[in-house]
Amino acid sequence: MTTKVDALQVLNVAKRFGALTALRDVNLRVAKGEVLGLIGDNGAGKSTLIKIICGYHRPDAGRIVVDGAEVTLRSVDHARSLGIDTVYQDLALINELSVYHNMFLNRELVRWPLLNNRAMRKRAEQHLRDMGVDLPDVTVEVAKLSGGQRQAIAVARSVYSDARILLLDEPLAAMGAKEGTLILDLIRDLKDRGDVSVIIIAHNYAQVLDVCDRVNLLQHGRITFDKRAADTSLDELTELVVSEYRSARRRPT
Repeated sequence: MTTKVDALQVLNVAKRFGALTALRDVNLRVAKGEVLGLIGDNGAGKSTLIKIICGYHRPDAGRIVVDGAEVTLRSVDHARSLGIDTVYQDLALINELSVYHNMFLNRELVRWPLLNNRAMRKRAEQHLRDMGVDLPDVTVEVAKLSGGQRQAIAVARSVYSDARILLLDEPLAAMGAKEGTLILDLIRDLKDRGDVSVIIIAHNYAQVLDVCDRVNLLQHGRITFDKRAADTSLDELTELVVSEYRSARRRPT
């Protein structure tokens, strides 16, 4: 019988910034095609962990394993070459450029000596359509789109660039119900495809349980909870976080 290899493993990772310990002995895994929800209070270490996985920070200790092979991530570009990409809240979109130019940002198609705008436009239309992202016109400037549409473009760009491990940092922050539904549907579509693993940082636990396969809770730089979303509940997650908050308030300073 063939052993199934996780898309990503984080093993005993630690990270300090001067006197501050951001992460201590973190262990995390994501299976191929799995959507993992990463939750925790502000300052728990979620963003630091994401920045280590995407190659922005180097861990002080521990190992990163991608598709069964241990790697030392030298940079964000190196991580991208291994199929790891991140969509941050600021999205890294250029407002003045069209949707299709943003889709091909830094990897433009060229018919020397000019950009091959026609080919980029057609490919962007096809890829967005394949991913279920409904935009009336890919030639419109990104600045004119809604927050949900902009987030969808950033996610689609990463997937189009062959990302196999997608890190989403608060993709639902400051979004209304309609825009949030667009992103949740996009994540569900990725899960149905089964070829992209997703780690999503979110504070809305109901949305995490709705769209994720599994939930990890990060507290004080450690993963303290790892459970299938189908086997937990909103009340359980809320109680875990509230209990920790109460305990922290009782600790001597």
